[in-house]
Amino acid sequence: MPKVSSVIVPYATYLRVYEPLAAFPESERGHWARYARRPEHPSYQDELRRSLADLLPTPPVVVPVQESADAFVLDVDGVVCVCPWRTRLRGWQALGGLADELPPPVLDAVLPPVVRRQAGQDYERWLARNPDARPWIRTATWQVPLNWFVLVSDEEREYAKGSAEEAPLLRYRTPMVQARRRVARALRTLRDSIDEGPLIDGLVDVGRWLEEFHPRSLVELDYGGLVHVVPADELEGDHSAADVAEGIDALRRGDGLAAGAAYGRLVDRWRTVRDRRSAN
Repeated sequence: MPKVSSVIVPYATYLRVYEPLAAFPESERGHWARYARRPEHPSYQDELRRSLADLLPTPPVVVPVQESADAFVLDVDGVVCVCPWRTRLRGWQALGGLADELPPPVLDAVLPPVVRRQAGQDYERWLARNPDARPWIRTATWQVPLNWFVLVSDEEREYAKGSAEEAPLLRYRTPMVQARRRVARALRTLRDSIDEGPLIDGLVDVGRWLEEFHPRSLVELDYGGLVHVVPADELEGDHSAADVAEGIDALRRGDGLAAGAAYGRLVDRWRTVRDRRSAN
């Protein structure tokens, strides 16, 4: 995929699953094996720039005409693992949530109703032929959903301030079996401690999604473009996964005071990030 520009596109964060080549159908396996051997691969910024460029024509291209043949690639203990972009599928799915993100006049101005309606019809026809389709990537903007932090631990945190040559980085990587185990433990604790609500619903949803993948997969939580708008000192001090784990552990012990303190740190940290969204 050619680069559209060198402009940094911030705001988006990601939850990705990298599956071993053996998990893919034989018809796809050869493509990804050859793809993995390439000396260079495009980045998430390249995907974002292409998607934004597609919105400039009249009418805008809401989702790509063809599915992306790109992916993220990792070597996990000598095993090649691939996370397909599936940009077209994710674009269709994202359309369904836009009404909750944008006021109707703004949404209609950016993406006219006729364009959205046509894209929705295209998705319905495609989904009828591909009922088991699921994305390898989940995306959020101006936040990392709290249920994502349940999947990882502070010991798996990777942080780099960046330099003139390299962008800053904040991410977590964990084996699939570990991520599933943490989800199951957290759900038991939360259901015993609090009423049903968004946190439990979100954790159930992400847990079901993880079950769709090979058990030897790797799960990655990546702050993505958010590292370009949050100051370095705040990123360096961001240990949200530790706060989430501490809060859940406190609930397990019946220590509501400690659980409330951990939750308060999370709320304060992510309110600051959301305030920057409002400032824009």
